[in-house]
Amino acid sequence: METFTEPKELVENPHYQDQRQKSLAGLHDGMIDRPIIEVINAFNKLPHCFTLQCCYGHFICGGQDDPDNLEPLPLTDTHARVEYRIAYIALCIENSDLGRMLYDSLKGIADIDPENIQFCCVEWFWERQVNSYALQVEPDRFKFEDKAILDLQEALKIENIRNEFFVQLKVLLQKQQWRDNSG
Repeated sequence: METFTEPKELVENPHYQDQRQKSLAGLHDGMIDRPIIEVINAFNKLPHCFTLQCCYGHFICGGQDDPDNLEPLPLTDTHARVEYRIAYIALCIENSDLGRMLYDSLKGIADIDPENIQFCCVEWFWERQVNSYALQVEPDRFKFEDKAILDLQEALKIENIRNEFFVQLKVLLQKQQWRDNSG
C-alpha cells in the first residue's frame, strides 16, 4: 500500500463539521493502540481536526509473530532482521485559522528527523476526505510503504525516533489546547 504523497494545500470543505461528527461517533479507545490513546483523544478534542487512522508502530522480530506487538525491541543483536509496521497518525484538518496553524505545526514535527519522519498526504485518504494528512515515522527510503524490514540497529534508532515523535505530538497538543482556550 502506498502511503506517501506530497502534502496538498488545505481546501474549502463545507461538510467538515458533519464529517467530523460522523467520524468521532464511531471511535472508541479499544480501536486505538494503548500507548497513544491519550494523543488520539487529545487531537479529537480540538475542534479544527479529527483523526482518521493511527498506529503506534510495531516491531516484529525473532519468532514474535504478533502484528500488534507493543513490546520494546530487545537490546541484543540476536535478531538480524526486524519487520517494522509504521507509526503514523492520519487526520483531517479544518480549513480555518486554527486548522492552518495546526497544519504548520504538524509540518514542523517532521523537522525532528526529516530522514525518518514525513508529513504527507495519502491519496486514498484524500479521495474519501479532503484535507487529510498523515505524519509517519518511516526511513525515507521506505516512505512509500506501510512496513519495512530493518536490521536491529536501524530498528532501535527508529524506535527511539518513534518514541520522541509521540512525545513531540503531546507537546504540540498542549500548545494547541492552550491556544484554543486562550483565544
